[in-house]
Amino acid sequence: MSVRTDAAGLDLGKFLKRGDRIVWGQACGEPQSLIEALIMQASGIGELSAFAGTSFSKLLTPEAAGQFSLSSMGAIGTLRTLTAAHTLGVVPCHVSQIGPMIEQGIIGCDVAFVQVSPADENGEHSFGLIADYVQSAVKKARVVIAEVNDQVPYTHGERLPASRIDCAVQVSRMPVEVAAARIGETDEAIAKFAAAYIEDGSVLQTGVGAVPDAILRLLRDRKDLGVHSGMLGDGLVELVEAGVITNARKAIDTGVSINGALIGTRKLYQWAHHNKSMRMCATSYTHDAAVLAKLDRLVTINSALEVDLTGQVNAEQSGSAYLGGTGGQVDFVRAGSRSKGGRSIIALSATAKGGSISKIVPTLSGPVTTARSDVDVIVTEFGAAELKGQTLAERTRRLIAIAHPDFREELDRAAYEIQKRGF
Repeated sequence: MSVRTDAAGLDLGKFLKRGDRIVWGQACGEPQSLIEALIMQASGIGELSAFAGTSFSKLLTPEAAGQFSLSSMGAIGTLRTLTAAHTLGVVPCHVSQIGPMIEQGIIGCDVAFVQVSPADENGEHSFGLIADYVQSAVKKARVVIAEVNDQVPYTHGERLPASRIDCAVQVSRMPVEVAAARIGETDEAIAKFAAAYIEDGSVLQTGVGAVPDAILRLLRDRKDLGVHSGMLGDGLVELVEAGVITNARKAIDTGVSINGALIGTRKLYQWAHHNKSMRMCATSYTHDAAVLAKLDRLVTINSALEVDLTGQVNAEQSGSAYLGGTGGQVDFVRAGSRSKGGRSIIALSATAKGGSISKIVPTLSGPVTTARSDVDVIVTEFGAAELKGQTLAERTRRLIAIAHPDFREELDRAAYEIQKRGF
């Protein structure tokens, strides 16, 4: 029998022990009331640690993170402020690895914090806005504390039986929202080149942000698009309502959009509530190579901080600043590149810092997130460079052609030795 309480009456000391390791739902599935309670009560329990995949709630400030040890797969969302303050431990990993690492005990999970919808008639809660690795955390944890939020949509897919909850905290608050990014001229130009690779019947994987939203806006004339993605935002709703996304031509999950995280606003959440045309799945399904191999015409769209002249992609770190993460990029880059009739696109602006630096570079300033052997197409506002199957020398020429004109001469000089040697 689970304990029932509200946020004001939650005493974590009754469930947590000194040294416990906590894992909680990420992105818009963050259990805000539980995190607030942890920040207030952690020091009284002692030596606690937590793993958070991403965060958009603004709860995890450097000061708050000082109450317990915090780690993550990257600096996504407001976690970037923690890496800048050196209060976040970064675990380099693909998002698809997190669930297995929890299950194997590599990422410790004594306690799971989850946000769920109210239970259905069978006493089962929906995980609502996040499905990726929360089920793995629930299976591994000694204690499961659930924030039962009546404003969380009931989505089809992963379920949490009420019997598995040790403490149910009843709340009514708007889940974390992530407003759509402002789309600028550069985003629109990038989107134009990327959208050219999306044909009728394509299956989409994309993230959220200005460029993905700009791409989705250009697809209203397409027919029978499908979705198999790790995350989706508000742009999905408009294409479904316009009859563009039907999932009718998918070889698997026909008629259903497959997704791992809803990252958006109330509009998206209301659309998802009891919507049978979308299913929330764990990364063991959304990112699984065997599953993705069954999808023809899979077009994957991901981002980068910089790309070097041979096609190596850095999506994590710029010099001493950790700004992103590995995420699901590699899983989807490989899948899109290998899909029959599919493509894998890395989209980025040609410059940063007001045009003062090029993002097409001779040498990366951070780690290699995606290897050049996996890369297919790189897109900037100046065009698309198709790299798959091309020699290193030819790659340099194609990437320089989509760099900002102000940096092409400099890049030409840097590429000379590669072109001369052939490698």
